[in-house]
Amino acid sequence: MGTEIMEPLILDAKNAAGGPVVSERIPEWKEQITMRGLAVSAILGTLFCIITHKLSLTVGIIPSLNVGAGLLGFFLVKSWTVFLKKLGFQVSAFTKQENTVIQTCVVACYGLAVSGGFGSYLIAMS
Repeated sequence: MGTEIMEPLILDAKNAAGGPVVSERIPEWKEQITMRGLAVSAILGTLFCIITHKLSLTVGIIPSLNVGAGLLGFFLVKSWTVFLKKLGFQVSAFTKQENTVIQTCVVACYGLAVSGGFGSYLIAMS
């Protein structure tokens, strides 16, 4: 029988002092995949595919763009929600899980551009 972890691995200031552990509710997977997340994923996926093609055909080296995908996804959705709140609309909160879904979709999109052979040097030579 394995042992289970019964306490958080990282203690916050309140928990380190012996206070109660405040747990965050993790939304179900259906709540993590939203229309705004898919829209931002499609926009950023298209943008990153163009960047990947350009880098592949000119330089030949593709850096890992997953951090950029996560930051841009966070920026776009966060500014979207703030803008809609200022207009008076009721907007659901932006979660870490939603940002992870956006980042995963964008990385999958530009991964197709890298591994699909579209940026091959043979195409650049023609």
